Amino acid sequence: MPLTNIPSVDLKKFLSEDSVEKQEFVNEIGSAYEEIGFVSLKNHFLSDELMEKLYKEVKAFFDLPEDVKRQYEKEELAGQRGYVSFGKEHAKGSSKGDLKEFWHFGQEPDEDANLPETYPDNILVKELPEFHITGMQAYKALEETGIYVLRALAIYIGLNENYFDHWARNGNSILRPIHYPPITEEPKGAVRAGAHGDINLITLLMGASTGGLQVKRKDGEWIDAKPDEGDLVINVGDMLERHTNNKLRSTIHRVVNPPREQWDKPRYSIPFFMHPRSDMKLNCLEECIDENNPKHYEDITAGEFLNQRLAEIGLAKK
Repeated sequence: MPLTNIPSVDLKKFLSEDSVEKQEFVNEIGSAYEEIGFVSLKNHFLSDELMEKLYKEVKAFFDLPEDVKRQYEKEELAGQRGYVSFGKEHAKGSSKGDLKEFWHFGQEPDEDANLPETYPDNILVKELPEFHITGMQAYKALEETGIYVLRALAIYIGLNENYFDHWARNGNSILRPIHYPPITEEPKGAVRAGAHGDINLITLLMGASTGGLQVKRKDGEWIDAKPDEGDLVINVGDMLERHTNNKLRSTIHRVVNPPREQWDKPRYSIPFFMHPRSDMKLNCLEECIDENNPKHYEDITAGEFLNQRLAEIGLAKK
């Protein structure tokens, strides 16, 4: 039977001391990522209380006057930190700006991270003293969840369980609160988020305030992603698809406009884009290459790949 929703998995199994349960989780999430590239994850490290607090802070930020928000938009950072105003970003291959504005919280690395690059400083919003504090608490909870998901995938691929740890911890990850404002006039070919694949290793998405997320099945049909309340939606990004030589799928997805009678409702969404350190090599893993699946991609680092894609989606100059 074709999938009508994204598969649900429970991180508690992977954290169990029962090796059978742990392997069950590995098999479930691995096969889901081969089939559709998305799962709904229970028992992660982001509490309901923190999620609720973050949404409150995010709504307060986007409710600020336009001229105040624009003080926090720094063109020289190519959207890596702070505010990105309405319609600036578009899907790869599209000229239509998405119907959204957003904010970026970035990595605050450990002192001994020994990174090959210096990350931009986060931007503080003086009108909302709790905004940054709450955002970074959520950032760390999502990063920890992502580490465990990557450990399960490392086992599934046939790598050492901790293969991704060094690359993902202190990585160039981004937490992006997004505001899709009410739609006030007929959109001319634009949607809230055009069909796209994510750039990064994996994306962790906390429950959006309204529906609209759709995922494209292998047969080309779009299905609604409907996670259980409190779950995280976690999907494979292009970096991981490339690194696994297409074994794990970076599935095309989109956020569609609501029915006309719901145009007056805003939508809030908060994805965490888990990026590795820029010096991680995304070369196709030998474990994912064989005569039936020859090497599909040229060698490239995560930093090089990210710069290419930021230009393609309009956040950096080509």
